[in-house]
Amino acid sequence: QVQLVESGGGLVQAGGSLRLSCAASGRTFSNYVMGWFRQAPGKEREFVAFISRSGGATSYADSVKGRFFISRDNARNTVYLEMNSLKTEDTAVYYCAAGGGTSRYTQRYDYWGQGTQVTVSS
Repeated sequence: QVQLVESGGGLVQAGGSLRLSCAASGRTFSNYVMGWFRQAPGKEREFVAFISRSGGATSYADSVKGRFFISRDNARNTVYLEMNSLKTEDTAVYYCAAGGGTSRYTQRYDYWGQGTQVTVSS
């Protein structure tokens, strides 16, 4: 089992920045690909970004490319999502997830955090 706890969400004005963190415990963190997903009210959960086990490979949804940056610190068992130039449409609950392979699909991730709310005001 892997336990994931997100933090860093909050209310921010459009154009601002936030940094989300996801702390992992349980099994060896570096064995897992880590992803960030988000879910807005009334919408399906959608892919935001993933990072490979070593951190050497990343991928982003087109909607956040160039504004969001995913990173990980395997020594601290933590994955981060730096979010810049935030837009009102970025408002959602953000979830981190751990899985066995690089994927944009929720089904490929085995463990999920409880989520953290990000609200971007105009």
